[in-house]
Amino acid sequence: MTKRFFIAFFAVCIVALSGWADDNYAEATFEVKSHDFGSIKEANGPVSCTFEFTNTGDKPLLIIDATASCGCTRPEYPSKPIKPGKKGKIKVTYSPIGRPGAFKKSVKIKTNGRERTTTLRIEGTVIPKK
Repeated sequence: MTKRFFIAFFAVCIVALSGWADDNYAEATFEVKSHDFGSIKEANGPVSCTFEFTNTGDKPLLIIDATASCGCTRPEYPSKPIKPGKKGKIKVTYSPIGRPGAFKKSVKIKTNGRERTTTLRIEGTVIPKK
C-alpha cells in the first residue's frame, strides 16, 4: 500500500510541477486602448490613429488577427513576432465618407499572449459635407 501511495504521490507532483515549469508567456501591454478623433470632416476623407504596445512578457508576441467591428474601420498590424521588451504598433483607419454623425467602433486584437484578446476603441463625430 505504501508503494502505491508513493507512486501516486510522485505522479501528482510531476503533473503539478509540469504546469509551473513554463511560466514564460507573451503579453501585449497597450499604452492606451481608446482614441477619440473629436470632430472630423467627412470631406477630408479617412483618418488614422496608432495604438502602441509593448511585449511585457518573456516570449515573442504574435498578433494573430485584428478584426474591426465594421467595414468602415481597417486595422493594420505587424506580421512578425514582437520580441520581449520591444514595441509594436497597430494602425486603425476610419473612413467617414457617407457616415455623418457620431461613431464608436472597436477592433479586436487576437494574440498568443496571456490575454488572448484585447479590444481597442475609436470614436468621434463626422461633420457632413455641405
